[in-house]
Amino acid sequence: MDGSKGVCVSRLLSLMPGLASFKDYRKEWFKDDVRAAFSVSAVALPVAIAYAQLTGVNALVGLYSCVLPMMVYALFGTSRQLIVGPDAATCAVVAAVVTPLAAGDSIKHWQLAMTMTAMTGFWCLIASRFKLGVLADFLSKPILMGLLNGVAITIIVGQASKILGFSFDERYLLDRIAAAPGYLAQIHWATLAMSLGAVLIFLLVKRFRPNWPAAMLVIVVSTLVAWAANLEQFDVALVGDVSINMPALQMPAFDIGIARELVMPALNLAMVSFVSMMLTARSFAAKNGYDIDPDKEFRALGIANIASALSQGFAVSGADSRTAVNDASGGKTQLVSLIAALIIGVIAWLFTAPLAFIPSAALGVVLVVASWSLLDLKTLWKLRKRDQRAFLLAMTTFVAVLLIGVIPGITLAVLLGLFQFLQVVMRPSDQCLGLDAKGTLRSLDGSDKAVAVPGVFIYRFNSPLTYFNASYFKRRLLERIAAEPETPECVIIDAVPCFTHPDISVMAMLSDLYALLKRRHIRLILAGRKRQLLSWCEAQGIPTGEGGLLIRSDLYLALKMNQAYKQALADGQAPVLKRPVDLDLVLEHSHL
Repeated sequence: MDGSKGVCVSRLLSLMPGLASFKDYRKEWFKDDVRAAFSVSAVALPVAIAYAQLTGVNALVGLYSCVLPMMVYALFGTSRQLIVGPDAATCAVVAAVVTPLAAGDSIKHWQLAMTMTAMTGFWCLIASRFKLGVLADFLSKPILMGLLNGVAITIIVGQASKILGFSFDERYLLDRIAAAPGYLAQIHWATLAMSLGAVLIFLLVKRFRPNWPAAMLVIVVSTLVAWAANLEQFDVALVGDVSINMPALQMPAFDIGIARELVMPALNLAMVSFVSMMLTARSFAAKNGYDIDPDKEFRALGIANIASALSQGFAVSGADSRTAVNDASGGKTQLVSLIAALIIGVIAWLFTAPLAFIPSAALGVVLVVASWSLLDLKTLWKLRKRDQRAFLLAMTTFVAVLLIGVIPGITLAVLLGLFQFLQVVMRPSDQCLGLDAKGTLRSLDGSDKAVAVPGVFIYRFNSPLTYFNASYFKRRLLERIAAEPETPECVIIDAVPCFTHPDISVMAMLSDLYALLKRRHIRLILAGRKRQLLSWCEAQGIPTGEGGLLIRSDLYLALKMNQAYKQALADGQAPVLKRPVDLDLVLEHSHL
């Protein structure tokens, strides 16, 4: 009985990793978690309302998008500090997709946002089921840097109209920038005054009380001014009335043909929001000395998005600013998320009347400030000197987002990540190996640390061989052999990094290579993966053993048993081969 109970508990903890922290909760953590929860709430409330405006839905929806998702992540996530909720990038993506499909219908806009959020959640669950957490490494840092900078500028330009009191007629960023001089005459001065006041409040708080929630104070003071001065009479745009009813669970109802348009954008959104979330989660996990599980994080993000959709919210991701506030306030566990969600839920249920007086300009200022934190053009430009290839990737993504929009830019970023991976696999680095004075295998890098063994050519290809790089492997090896001052008597290939799985195209290439070298009177030896290679060669009819392709257990044995090495050793042209105790460390070192 106790055994079955233990199995059930183990399964429950595997399904809900967050419960583990509550199971081992310490009383001394409670005070820190409560303080952190109030700090997170103070930041999340105004930002959630602003992101609702960015997404194009009711202000209250932004609060709905915090409550259930935060509770769900507290149970299903593996990060102790991460706070989930609306963020600039996900909201910009949802708005870019949903706005043209809704065609001005606010109810349809909301329904489409919910549906796209649910689809994003299901994509995350599918990815988790197939253990695709490795996708966290798929979009490289330079690509994500270019993407976030492009999204930040897109949001800042888009919010300029709310800050200045007019509406853009153009849809695309560059069109809006080009038309900017014509909008100067449409500036609404009362709205601009409100915006400048909001900026002043923000700067004063940051200057004199940096630990206070500046965004919250901007919203509170602006709302009080709008209510007391009745700014609506001066045509200053306000949020307006919002519903005070808690959301009822419902399923979206609209044309399935339109919903079909959301499938691929939802996949893009799932990819980008997961990668962004993982960058935040991993950085704070490393800081606090624990690990996170990418596959479980994918599942937690999926369930959080589905929970957001069911509570009539929109897409959520890891919120780096709120996570930083949580960590800085001393938050120890996901109890912070649960308490913060309850605080936001109570406000969304009981205290929504004041939301009607929030000036849209103040929300625009909050959004610009939040987007400004994503903007890091200086670091982007520094890549130019540190890594030209990374700089090119980042700039390509950045320019694409500005020129063709957020969704096409994200699609391009995903494709760039794929091409980057394929380029590494298809055209990897390779090395010729030799021996140093101590008899240890090392790369021949032009220095005098290692020298080639006369009559022996040792080659390493630093990528798994498959059908799309087999011909390159063969061509590259033959080019390397042709560049040798003298034709070697034998060629030894390090099979460990390249012969990782049986591939018909690879084995056919190996058979051709063996026949070609044999005609040139060059013996071919494979070192490593002996049992696997013997079975693969037998299946493909490639002769092995004496008179055929030789397969040895590792590089040291292949070289030690080689006749050319024995002759070089006898002639004093090669040092005595010394197989190290830990061969794997030496092989890794020889990549340097």
